[in-house]
Amino acid sequence: MSIKETADGSLITIFVKPNSPKFNIEIDDDKIIIYATEEPEKGKVNKEILKELTKFFHANVELVSGATCRQKQLAVGIKKAELEQLLKEI
Repeated sequence: MSIKETADGSLITIFVKPNSPKFNIEIDDDKIIIYATEEPEKGKVNKEILKELTKFFHANVELVSGATCRQKQLAVGIKKAELEQLLKEI
């Protein structure tokens, strides 16, 4: 998975598939795929992703790059090992 540890937590790269029937997180060939229910307009998908991942990781999640594309980089306020453990439980 593309996870890098930083001083404040971790950076992850995700791929987003909007307009899905339900919100879901999937690991496929070392890629983190997020299925979002919102339409990709006016930042709706980004808001949904940040809200849902904040709940999932029990940590602050911020969008670092990729606001208008399907590949996004997020800063997560937990260490890499903890993040990997949470993702393995999917």
